[in-house]
Amino acid sequence: MTSSSIAVREIPLFPLPELVLFPTRPLPLHIFEFRYRIMMNTILESDRRFGVLCIDPSTGKIADYGCCAEILHFQRLKDDRMKMLTVGQQRFRVLEYVREKPYRIGLVEWVEDRPTEKDLKPMATEVEALLKDVVRLSGKLTNQKIELPNDLPELPRELSYWVASNLYGVASEQQELLEMQDTKLRLEREKDILLSTRNHLAARTALKDALK
Repeated sequence: MTSSSIAVREIPLFPLPELVLFPTRPLPLHIFEFRYRIMMNTILESDRRFGVLCIDPSTGKIADYGCCAEILHFQRLKDDRMKMLTVGQQRFRVLEYVREKPYRIGLVEWVEDRPTEKDLKPMATEVEALLKDVVRLSGKLTNQKIELPNDLPELPRELSYWVASNLYGVASEQQELLEMQDTKLRLEREKDILLSTRNHLAARTALKDALK
């Protein structure tokens, strides 16, 4: 989604358990619940955009920050169910809920990273190197061939989104990364996470080699 002069708008909202969507990242969906079938049919008649918010399953709390998704492709199935491919666009913060039924509609404001004059490419290079180490060690530990995609983002902000979206089983950590409005801080946090993961995997790999 390109920047808009309208900083606040109403959008339909789709809360999902332990799922955090990031800009530029794909999100396949299977729509089967009645209220969300209504929502998607309505969206398909307009601009094909809706907001994705993470639900904490332990508390039922819906996050205040989310990411707008745009429907790229969809397929209708039996009983009006749908399969669709969406992609993350702009981040937002929910200001208030305008309507709760049959599905939520929220008044949101768009969120962007603060501009910086600092060159973040060196930090992005460090993060990418750690990412490659983690993938290499994971493959060695599991005896599987694991490869990073060839189209890994080169720009620091987009790389930070890619890394954050591929952290598995840590939705609360992903949510914190989504809410950050500073690319440098996001990359620094991801660097810490990847460094800790790499060291853990390296220790496990060394132990595995020693037991051979």
